[in-house]
Amino acid sequence: MRRGTNLPRMGDFNQSVILDAIRRSSDGLSRVELVDLIGLSPQAVSNITRRLLAEELIVEAGKSGSGPGKPRTILRINPSGRYAIGVHLDPALMTVLLMDLMGVVLHRKVREIPQRTEPGGIIDAIAGEVSALLAESSVDPARIEGIGVAPPGPIDQPTGAVVDPPLLLGWHRVPLRDALAEATGMPVLVEKDVIAAAVAEIWGGGRESTESFVFVYIGTGIGSGIVMGGEVIRGTSGNAGEIGHIVTDCNGPECACGMRGCIAVTCDPQSLVLEAERLGVLNEERHRNGDVADGLLQLCTAADQGNDLAVEILNRAAVRTARAVSVLANALDVDRVVFGGPFWEPLASRYLEVVPSSLLGFRAARSIHPVEVVSTGIGDDVAAVGAACLMLERTLGPRAERLMLAR
Repeated sequence: MRRGTNLPRMGDFNQSVILDAIRRSSDGLSRVELVDLIGLSPQAVSNITRRLLAEELIVEAGKSGSGPGKPRTILRINPSGRYAIGVHLDPALMTVLLMDLMGVVLHRKVREIPQRTEPGGIIDAIAGEVSALLAESSVDPARIEGIGVAPPGPIDQPTGAVVDPPLLLGWHRVPLRDALAEATGMPVLVEKDVIAAAVAEIWGGGRESTESFVFVYIGTGIGSGIVMGGEVIRGTSGNAGEIGHIVTDCNGPECACGMRGCIAVTCDPQSLVLEAERLGVLNEERHRNGDVADGLLQLCTAADQGNDLAVEILNRAAVRTARAVSVLANALDVDRVVFGGPFWEPLASRYLEVVPSSLLGFRAARSIHPVEVVSTGIGDDVAAVGAACLMLERTLGPRAERLMLAR
């Protein structure tokens, strides 16, 4: 939990700290509790909460206290105080959703992306889904912070452009942020899907969420989101978390980068499906149009039904994934690893059996502290939820840059 500061000119940061504390409390907080929790003076808390009430970001929700003394007024988030739209752009699927200030998804649309669709066609499709989503809701447009978009990386953060992602063909420096802003007339923020997923985990983790963790994102590709001290590590260019070329098996298949056994050719869903086809577990024509999600589901079903080769493929992939995760866990010294993403669910039960014990063997600090391995509680839409959270976080979250004083 972040604490505020009574230094002058810290109003924006303090306001966001108070708002975040109230949001994370399931029962709400009184002003007295905020003073104790945040470390601000009673006058500062009173002034800030008055502003938040006036902006309808929080509401007074009854009294508490049965002992001596004046009952305390409980403050809670006003879910309808602000909204955000989240978009997850996976090479196979597009998810668009509308979320309130408490992280509740009010409306959601998912559609497949045909292969070899031009970037302009996809941007137009996103704008159309946003328009349809708003038409279904009764939300005041003035309360929508904007649209957060989570495409695969790499991205050029200053321009909001998507730069040659391996699985989105033809996306060479596509100005996604500006093009979508022009198409919708709304503010747009673009961040990588793995960073969005990590942000969603922070927002959805509640008051007791860990401060430092790695989010392992399993979609069409595999990436990671890194959280240290309660904040996402974005890196110099906003592209931190690219782990596709960590070697997990030096005798594995050759990767396009020139090495052998990288995550990109040993652990991602497409690699598992191709291996299953090569070994005869799957007939290449059994999954429709080469659909990776369908092939992965069939592979996992075969393993559940006792197919020894399918079990071997998945167990080997789980151990390889644990090796890659151990590199991150050892380098960053985190206490939790969270798995999620659109292709995670079919793998979850088997990976959660194999990865924790395998990870233990690879970790340097295993005798000092454990590392918890869990599934995200947010579900398959974690990147889209995170994209919406990004818009709210930019305006309302207690990020470190708010502490920077102007000269």
